[in-house]
Amino acid sequence: MTNTTRAALWMTGAIASFSAMAIAGREAGLTLDTFEIMAYRSLVGLLIVLAVLSATGRWHQVRRNRLGVHLLRNMFHFTGQNLWFLAVTLVPLAQVFALEFTSPLWVIILSPLLLGEVLTRRRMLAVLLGFAGILIVARPSPDTLSPGLAAAAACAIFFALTAILTKRLTRHEDIASILFWLTAMQLVMGLLAAGWDGDMALPDAVTLPWLVLIGIAGLTAHFCLTTALSLAPASVVVPVDFARLPAIAVLGMLIYGEALDAWVLSGAAIICIANYINIVAKKPVKTAQD
Repeated sequence: MTNTTRAALWMTGAIASFSAMAIAGREAGLTLDTFEIMAYRSLVGLLIVLAVLSATGRWHQVRRNRLGVHLLRNMFHFTGQNLWFLAVTLVPLAQVFALEFTSPLWVIILSPLLLGEVLTRRRMLAVLLGFAGILIVARPSPDTLSPGLAAAAACAIFFALTAILTKRLTRHEDIASILFWLTAMQLVMGLLAAGWDGDMALPDAVTLPWLVLIGIAGLTAHFCLTTALSLAPASVVVPVDFARLPAIAVLGMLIYGEALDAWVLSGAAIICIANYINIVAKKPVKTAQD
């Protein structure tokens, strides 16, 4: 079995995990708000991370000398994930995933400001093409604009900020340290946000399995994606990730009776093409200091 085939298999796991998290988030959102979902998701994730760190003896990899960057990263991710969970309860799942795919395009825009990277013509073309896709997916007008659509669009920006800070952290931090502070800090954030009014709902027998699924799927999705990227180039892995969109569109149709919107699928295809242009044309990164 080649590395490319192995990467494709890992990406199948990532697609299944992201799709499961979206469906579980919608089901849990029937009785819990997004802050409560994030608190319980982080609790499940933290328990898993603690078990893995203890079983593998990797506690020495958890560092405390960049807590400020961890905190800022997790604030961005916490905000983006809350917006994502809100969006999956309000708009069709395919529309959420389509707008989420714009996150790499926001990375292109923000990287010159935060990482000192140069915005090339080809990257600018990818951005313009991607935003044309956004307009097709969202078709903004007084009739189509909604809080759910705004949340789906905004979450991509916060995920982009998260990705940029993750890139900075991975220069010095191991994935074990990043995951530990991710789950630990976001558990505190979730508890504070969900309990600020003194009324935090406890999961019942129906909601609890969905929360456990969210916690597990959130970790396995990123583990599968990271493993796939370690086996094959991004130009091979990311196009497979785009299969998430038709997969969730079909699941949304079968489970929730959501229509297969041709505009959403067409716009999403353009967004995916824009992302692919950026990937295959990517040259060695230049910085403002070069």
